[in-house]
Amino acid sequence: MFRPKLPDTPHVPSITTHIPQDHAPAPAHSAGRPAAPYVGVGVGAVAAVVVVGVVLTALLAAVAVSAISVAIAAVVLRSLVTGANRR
Repeated sequence: MFRPKLPDTPHVPSITTHIPQDHAPAPAHSAGRPAAPYVGVGVGAVAAVVVVGVVLTALLAAVAVSAISVAIAAVVLRSLVTGANRR
């Protein structure tokens, strides 16, 4: 009662025929290889390079801060030692 009545469809033959379309052909890659797998690899490689760069920069900054603090401590100790010799 509440179901719509659909019209009867004619029998469709099981053999499919190719009908040419008027579409422009898709642009071909120069090497003939799909680019999709290489895009994922490129993004991963860029991310890895960025992470390695950040880590190396942080290590360089830590070494620089440590060297500056050791230099300041050396200057303070030197002034203390020379001040004690003068007295």
